[in-house]
Amino acid sequence: MLEEAKQHEAGDAELDELAARIEEALTMHAQLEEKLFYPELRDRAEDSEERIDVFEGFTEHELVKHLIALLQGRRRNEDQFKAQLQVLGENVRHHVQEEESTIFKLAQELLDEEEREELGERWQRAKTRAQSGGRGGRKASGRKTASRKKTGGRKSTGGRKTTGGRKSAGGSTGARGKKSGGRKKTGGRKKTGSRR
Repeated sequence: MLEEAKQHEAGDAELDELAARIEEALTMHAQLEEKLFYPELRDRAEDSEERIDVFEGFTEHELVKHLIALLQGRRRNEDQFKAQLQVLGENVRHHVQEEESTIFKLAQELLDEEEREELGERWQRAKTRAQSGGRGGRKASGRKTASRKKTGGRKSTGGRKTTGGRKSAGGSTGARGKKSGGRKKTGGRKKTGSRR
């Protein structure tokens, strides 16, 4: 959708509708990552560098939210709106590259295949609920548009998070359905349950 937006001229009536769909898809995507994916990685990160990578993702989400708020606010002119949409696109492309080069690799290192699959299933259920307006679902964007369509945006749990990686080394399933004690790594740092 972001690439499609680049092809529209400032003031094009379709650009506003497209921007509303982009806002909704990005907002839903960020909410799901912040609720399901990033906290899991943050809590399992074994060193400062890994935690910094995760917090960088959170920070990039804050920038995207700010840009979305600019798009939703009153704008002075159509050229400004088009510029804001382009900057949003540039930030999202950067964020996707960062996720693909660091965050997804970190997920493969910190989560075993079964955990990644379970996370992908939870993601899909939450996304479906949000799109249908079910429990916990709400319209992601504050923009009012009459013929608005709900979109899922880019697939976030496609093969990247649910393939490859380590096999589980056993362990028990905790109260929240998560494996505990099953991850083994040479160099033996102990995982703590505290949140930072």
